[in-house]
Amino acid sequence: MDITKCFGLLLFVFAVDCNPGPLADIVVDRYELPKVCAREVQTEDFIRYHFNGTFYEDGKRFDSSHERGKAFVSQVGLGKLITGMDRGLQGMCVNERRRITVPPHLAYGSVGTGGLIPPDATLVYDILLLDIWNPEDKVQIRTISKPEICRRTTAVSDFIRYHYNGTLLTGEAFDSSHSRNTTYDTYLGQGDIIEGMDEGLQGMCVGERRIIIVPPFLAYGETGHGKSTNIPPQATLVFEVLLVDVFNPKDDVTAEVREMPKNCTRRTVTGDYIRYHYNGTFQDGTFFDSSYQRNRTYNTYIGMGYVIHGMDKALQGLCIGEKRRITIPPHMAYGEKGAGNLIPGSAVLIFDVHVIDFHNPKDSVDIRVTHKPQECNMTSEADDLIHYRYNCSLMDGTLLYSSDQFDSPSVTTLGASKVILGLEEGLKGMCVGERREVVVPPHWGHGEEGAVGVPGSAVLLFELELVQLQKGVPEGFMFVWLGEIPNPLFNALDLNGDKEVPLQEFSEFIKLQVKEGKGRLRPGVDIEGVVKDIFDNQDQNKDGKIVEDELKIKDDESEQVRRDEL
Repeated sequence: MDITKCFGLLLFVFAVDCNPGPLADIVVDRYELPKVCAREVQTEDFIRYHFNGTFYEDGKRFDSSHERGKAFVSQVGLGKLITGMDRGLQGMCVNERRRITVPPHLAYGSVGTGGLIPPDATLVYDILLLDIWNPEDKVQIRTISKPEICRRTTAVSDFIRYHYNGTLLTGEAFDSSHSRNTTYDTYLGQGDIIEGMDEGLQGMCVGERRIIIVPPFLAYGETGHGKSTNIPPQATLVFEVLLVDVFNPKDDVTAEVREMPKNCTRRTVTGDYIRYHYNGTFQDGTFFDSSYQRNRTYNTYIGMGYVIHGMDKALQGLCIGEKRRITIPPHMAYGEKGAGNLIPGSAVLIFDVHVIDFHNPKDSVDIRVTHKPQECNMTSEADDLIHYRYNCSLMDGTLLYSSDQFDSPSVTTLGASKVILGLEEGLKGMCVGERREVVVPPHWGHGEEGAVGVPGSAVLLFELELVQLQKGVPEGFMFVWLGEIPNPLFNALDLNGDKEVPLQEFSEFIKLQVKEGKGRLRPGVDIEGVVKDIFDNQDQNKDGKIVEDELKIKDDESEQVRRDEL
């Protein structure tokens, strides 16, 4: 016979015919007390407890919730239990063990019950209190810790990700997201979780820890939950919660400017190619990726679908050197599925971005004159031999190369493809003493592959100063006239009038023309060698002297031969 079903009837019998036993009142022995007692049993409270019931005289057991495998649930102080138990359970704490000795007149009196409890029996109950709640209870929230900065708190219709440990009031664990190594993900305030958690999770910050205590009628009530967890009926649930993530399906990308360069002449637009560094974290600060760790920028086109939608949008309108914190909701990132083992489903992503440089494939070389001398009678052009100083940097100021590393300025011939195309362009049209800043996009520089010490697709900044300029001669020529050619030319060459011009006489003539500004030799080469090459081209019979007929014959030959003429 189930004694719990007879309590109400037996109390009625006790009220009619009371036959006191040897004890005048109940005896309570609190033989095991918890260290902390947050709440004591009071009248009208509901309790869940285990018990062993024995007879006082011989210790024989007459009933046990342990043997039934199910704790007993009842309300206290309203006559739903025998009077001795109604009294004896008062003031009890969860996890307390007590022994309650109940005399017959506070138990089943002189009648007993159904052959299970004889008349005038003194009963002994060993009680372990498992749970306590009241119909007036509300969800209890205790904050364990909270981040110093909280930009947003959870609200109805938000989607949240959180970790939790779930225990009963006794401390017995029934479930944990940590053990599964995955967050619990749900919408808030839409009935997808138990009512008490729907309430207790509102108003939380990412990174906040809470204790949420949910009474049974706001949890799993009379049925409990035994499918995946071991939650008994009428159980108060205690959740220790850590909020990991929150967003709303209506959220858009947000960007917070952390650092802005002083000068920003241009901002990124769709179609630009950008190089940037980033650190990627979740909302709780957990790191998931970094370009810095790879020591390599992330490079991509903007607004063309090469990156997640949120990043495509957030990378527009940035300046070179700008630092931004970009927050991307999951529906604009990797969605419910996430990305492999790196990014879980429904994760909000935070990127701390530093723009190194950007350019557009249509960009040309950008030249800005920072100093120009007052007198500028001659400017650099193709075929000129120039001496120049330079600093070559990335757009974030990282110095790559400098002519100051060497004992003398750099030397090149413009138009000879000795330097990258963008630098060649930047060196044209300069006066001696002029200084420039030249921005070279990668398609005018070292391209996608880069070069030794130069990253791929890098925009380069050159600080240039023209130190020396020697005007050149067209490609393929050794000497050019700067004015009218002497006529007749041979008579001008024949300085001593002996009708023949040896190498020494020829050399004296050429040097005189250069000195007087009437002609120009190719700069940057050995003068004596150049003069001899010209002489040898005119000395048709190779006898060591030029006569008038040879010079005329040479003048009449094809254009290809004449490229080395005087």
